[in-house]
Formats: sequence, structure tokens, C-alpha cells
Amino acid sequence: MKYLVVLCDGMADYKIDALGNRTPMEAAVKPTTDALAKKALVGTVSNVPEGMTPESDTANIAVLSYDPKVYSKGRAPLEAVSMGLTMTDTMTAYRANLVTLSEAEERYEDKIMLDHSADEISTKEADELIQAIEKHFGNDLRHFYTGVSYRHCLLWDKAPAAYDFARPHDILGQCIQTYLPMGQEGAPYLALMEESYQILNHHPVNEARRAKGLKPANSLWLWSPGQNPSLPNFKDKWGLDGAVISAVDLIKGIGICAGLESIDVDGATGNVHTNYEGKAAAAIDAFKRGKDFVYIHVEAPDECGHRAEIENKVLSIELIDKKITKPCFDYLQRTGEPFRIMILPDHPTPIVMRTHSMDPVPFLIYFSDRDFDGVDTFTEATAEAKGFYIPRGEQLLKQMIK
Repeated sequence: MKYLVVLCDGMADYKIDALGNRTPMEAAVKPTTDALAKKALVGTVSNVPEGMTPESDTANIAVLSYDPKVYSKGRAPLEAVSMGLTMTDTMTAYRANLVTLSEAEERYEDKIMLDHSADEISTKEADELIQAIEKHFGNDLRHFYTGVSYRHCLLWDKAPAAYDFARPHDILGQCIQTYLPMGQEGAPYLALMEESYQILNHHPVNEARRAKGLKPANSLWLWSPGQNPSLPNFKDKWGLDGAVISAVDLIKGIGICAGLESIDVDGATGNVHTNYEGKAAAAIDAFKRGKDFVYIHVEAPDECGHRAEIENKVLSIELIDKKITKPCFDYLQRTGEPFRIMILPDHPTPIVMRTHSMDPVPFLIYFSDRDFDGVDTFTEATAEAKGFYIPRGEQLLKQMIK
């Protein structure tokens, strides 16, 4: 038996006037997904427990069958694992976004969060900026490391007291003042973020970006701290040899911590222009090499939600169907071996909110050897109408692997 999960990050949404009062899932042309849905087990699931923040680390940990209340310790340490960084028990990892803040205001605290991703800055450009940050701030206890695009990592040994940072993608278009680290505990972090603006705003990389009409990556934004992560081994839990395929260090880190092989794909970017074909090819190759379980994570719908790109969100869903789900389904069907495919988002990223919501998400599980009374098209509404609701996301995978 082979098992494939296609995780469409942030795919679920609300109805949008510009789409004729439809959601992106309803507007998207996705023939393979809808064909599977007709014979699939379909329902809804809450991947983020009540009282927790709807973030991708929490939700994807749940989809992989781990209780987020026990194992979700912040995204930054998982990203550090993916980057090959070694953490001791006295270290704290922080996500360090390169963001775009407005420039007209004199005081740092009066600035506006324009873009949490600095126009999805390239990793090459970002590396130059992070090197400048490391040169200025790095010391015996703390170091900055380049990740992918705008997503980077700070490791701080014997760090100051923990702080509950604001998430930059939650405050787009807003003044940052009330979201900055505050008080005595926040002071060391605020000083670092404020000083980073002075280092980055007129860095040659950013001047070149302005000349091209792109937003500058002119400040760091720290958030989602955590300490050394660990997860029970996936193969020990399920008896399956698995792999994870993602452009995002967070998902790679979750996979590595769970003992899954993390497969890199050239041209996988985490946005709508990612290498969909490459991810499908990598999944097929993993199955050919004997993997029983493959988890393909696609960040594109989530990024489009954060950026309020309606057409691109619809397009990303269509490309996932055409360039990932279809070739993987065709391959698994040709093998003659029984297989199962699960398709779902981890959480919604509604265009109108430009951030994540706590709403349950739709899922489908297709069994090659068993038919269910599914739905004609896979959407938020059709899945909810089935009346099959799983309140705890970590219980979902056992519906597929049983």
C-alpha cells in the first residue's frame, strides 16, 4: 500500500465577490481532484486546537498525527533543524523575517508593515542582507543564518526571557507600534529590530531593489521562538518509510524531526511560481525507491492569501491539481498496487484577512480499493455538507492509514 498526502497550505478561504461569490476552491478548475472527490471519504477537520495560534507548524504537526498541544514548540526550531543547525538545550531559535516597513515616518515605532515577505525577496539577495546582519549583531552567543527567501533564523544561546511576538503577516497595512516587543522583557528584541532598519534600509541590495520597482527588505522581524524540538519517529508509529517534499524549512524540519526523508526540489520556491512538476517527479521517484508514504507540501495558496492575490490563489490550486495530483495519481494507478491519496489544506488563509483563521478545513481521502459516497466537487461547502467532522487533527491520518 502506498500513501500520498497533498497538503495545499492555506487553500481554504471565504467567498469572494470578485469570484462571483465563490471561494478560490470553488472557482478553480481542478478535474483530477474533483474526480477523486466523487469516490472519496470527504469531511472537515480542525488541525489547530482551541486556544492555539493557527500556524503552519501547529497544523502540519497535527496532519502528520502528532498532538500539537504536546509537540508544537514554535516554528523556528523546526526551521533550524531543516537548515542543518545544531541546537543545544540552552539555545533558543527565532524566525527572523526580512520585512518591508514604510519609510516616511521618522520614528521606527510609527512605521507601517507593508509586506511580511519583502516582495518575496530572492534567497540570493536575502543572503547578502543576513550576512550584513550577522556581521553587525553576531557574537559568541547569537548568530543569524540564511534560510529561503524572506524566512531566516536567529540562534541565541542563553537568550533573554521569552517573549510572545506578533506575527508579521497578521499586521499587514498596520502601524507596528502596538505590535513591537514591549517592556523590560521585550527591550533586547526591540533594540535589535530597530537597529536592523538602520543597517538594511539603504543597503546596496535594497537600493538595487528600489531601482527595479521592488520593495526593500529594510527590517528584521523576530517571532515564533522555541527550543530544541523532537517528535516520535513516524516509522515507529505507523510502520511506514516516508518522505516529505517542501520548499519551506518549517515543513522540512517537521519531517526531519519525525524521521522522514526530506527531499529538496530545484526551483521549489514556496510561491505560485514554484516547481510543481519537480515536486511530483520527486514524489514518484520516492515511491519507486520504496517509500510507502510521501507528504507533498505546497506553500503557494498560503502566500497568495497573505498577499491578497485572488487570481494567483485560484491559479495555484489549479496548478497543484494539474501538475502534482494528476501525475502522481496516474503513476500510482499504473503500478497496480493499492494506494490512498489525501488532499487538504492545513488551515484557511482567507484573502479578506490576509492571515490564517481557525475555521475547520475540508479533506478528501481517496482509496483505490474502496468507493465512498463523495462529492461532485471538492470545496469548503461540499465537505462541510457531508457532516463528517474530525475535531482533532492528529486523529485524521488514522482515517487514511487503517
